[in-house]
Amino acid sequence: MQRERVVITGLGTVNALAKNIVDFTCALRCGLCGIGPVTLFDTADFRTHNGAEVNNFKPQDLIPPQYSMKRMSRADLMVFAATMEALSDARLIPFPDSLREDTGVVLGAGSGGKLEGESFFRDYLETKGRKARFSTLAGLCPAASADHISSHLGLMGPKTTFMTACSSGATAIGFARDLIERRAATVVIAGGVEPLCRTTYASFNVLQAVDPEYCKPFDRNRKGLSLGEAAAVVVLESLHHAKERGVPIHGEMLGYGISCDAYHMTAPDSEASGAARCMKAALADAGIPAAAVDYINAHGTATYANDAMETRAVKKVFGPHAYRIPISSTKSMTGHTLGASGALEAIVSVLSIRQRFIPPTIHLHDPDPECDLDYVSSGAREGSPGIVLSNSFAFGGNNTALILGRFTEKGIQNE
Repeated sequence: MQRERVVITGLGTVNALAKNIVDFTCALRCGLCGIGPVTLFDTADFRTHNGAEVNNFKPQDLIPPQYSMKRMSRADLMVFAATMEALSDARLIPFPDSLREDTGVVLGAGSGGKLEGESFFRDYLETKGRKARFSTLAGLCPAASADHISSHLGLMGPKTTFMTACSSGATAIGFARDLIERRAATVVIAGGVEPLCRTTYASFNVLQAVDPEYCKPFDRNRKGLSLGEAAAVVVLESLHHAKERGVPIHGEMLGYGISCDAYHMTAPDSEASGAARCMKAALADAGIPAAAVDYINAHGTATYANDAMETRAVKKVFGPHAYRIPISSTKSMTGHTLGASGALEAIVSVLSIRQRFIPPTIHLHDPDPECDLDYVSSGAREGSPGIVLSNSFAFGGNNTALILGRFTEKGIQNE
């Protein structure tokens, strides 16, 4: 059976830089920083106080009034808003009745409604249960976000939630591609979501993996990541269906790879074997040589171990060509959005292809000699990338790499 080509027809996001795709594109081009003081909860007792928070998030301005927002967590609301934008972009609002049984929802998630769960627990302790509302916990489960999207839109196709830490959003998009290729769905809403919450913020502080100021990927003086929050959603569909509908195509999902380090719960394999195998698997799945990649959106967390490991992995996979590929870490602008990061960076990759530019790695002023590749540190670079590799290397050694390409009628493999 011939493989079904899978294309991207819709994009939507809510993140610390912007609450829509148009503003997000401008922010990436301008190299803006979304990292600043966290206000969602009190950080006085933490080592650090900054993060990439979505400020002034007003879901009622982004979600149509016919959809009830009751019992939705911050995570649910962010990803539902991003879904509405992506569906509008894909010209699927109002949603066609004929597609409801053939449309899937696949999300990557992490903390889910934990922020609300923390508030419930605090209220319970302070009032001995008198003012704690059980409905606050309705969105506690990370899978609730996909549930809300499916139930509100009446979608009856495949639905699932991935929790593979920082690679969750990328894994969700890869699996969504598989569903369409296997003709298990015609359209899939895919992406990831992650809210800031006290527990996650405390955990990374305990690990001493957070920069007190802002993250500096690949810099000699990097001190760790900056936690962030975001929702990122793409609409994937078969090429045949997209052409039948006559909608604009933003890009093509060419392939992906998954691997496991089997090394350590929080540290990456210093030899970069898992990351290298993951990228090689993605290239093989896409059916393209390493030399065809025009830009790499790096995992680039700004921890000492990750940046050195990823540099090593790129050299292993690309050889001498590694020095000719522009690479950037957009986490320097958006923060590390954990379960949403792979999906958010897939959107960055598509925007890079569609808008013909390479986003910068901001805060990189004194390059680490171990990180000696072209990390695009002097502002956005004009270019015309046709194929982009987006890396997500997560805790537990959960690695996922996506390959996205410019849509052509012939297909990349036949160019």
